[in-house]
Amino acid sequence: MKNITVIGAGTMGNGIAHVFAQNGYNVSLVDVSKDALQKALSTIAKNLDRQIAKGLLTDDQKLKTLGNLNTYTELQKGAEQADLVVEAATENKALKLKIFAELELICKDSCILASNTSSISITQIAAATKRADKVIGMHFMNPVPVMKLVEIIRGYSTSDETTAAIVELSKNLKKIPVEVNDYPGFVANRILMPMINEAIETLYHGVAGVEEIDSVMKLGMAHPMGPLHLADFIGLDTCLSIMRVLHDGLGNPKYAPCPLLVNMVESGNLGAKTGSGFYTYDATSKEKRVSDYFRK
Repeated sequence: MKNITVIGAGTMGNGIAHVFAQNGYNVSLVDVSKDALQKALSTIAKNLDRQIAKGLLTDDQKLKTLGNLNTYTELQKGAEQADLVVEAATENKALKLKIFAELELICKDSCILASNTSSISITQIAAATKRADKVIGMHFMNPVPVMKLVEIIRGYSTSDETTAAIVELSKNLKKIPVEVNDYPGFVANRILMPMINEAIETLYHGVAGVEEIDSVMKLGMAHPMGPLHLADFIGLDTCLSIMRVLHDGLGNPKYAPCPLLVNMVESGNLGAKTGSGFYTYDATSKEKRVSDYFRK
């Protein structure tokens, strides 16, 4: 595999494109928005500069990485020569099924189709294609250039050959692949999201405030980031989508999303990306403070 297509130029997509390009792969980054693609290239360049400042990369390596990247707004042009496609679109099942149905028609028969989904069934996604043996989950962690884990999710029909190829590829990216089975939330979000949801429930029921909850988990449990701050960083809409996948897929009321989470998403307060969630964020700095709503 040499030619890699990444679909979606958002936070995860540009991070995945960055890592592949830095490791010598030819990367086609696809998004319907030209502005999103330009923003992605700018983000990748800034992240490469951070690596240079830390002594992890040279200026020449930065230029080679950027030279390995091409952008497209048309899926046909971006994916027709791919050996591997990594879909990193919004965590929406209908959208992912549509993309994979299109990829089935566009991509060459040997192409492996991977999804960066954090919770949606790989088996369901594979059913949108005629190559279920070549469909697999490749769940990177955010921020992709920093985090080592890649969750490798086998669908019901994913072949041993496909799995072995993606495990080896992940190692080539200097990542650590961990194989898991195809159940709602897989491992990472099956454990993480109920913890975040419980932190929101704790706030909802007035047990403690935003900073107090985050401080307990940071100081008492050695978490690098409190669960409410982490929820803002992930995106509250993404958190809600994953909780609904868990609730629908497992049928257990313990996975029901907290009403406060639902209300925040419906009000458009989605976390860091909108500037307001459990905290408010200054667009010109990394400073944050507890949202006024929770300071009443």
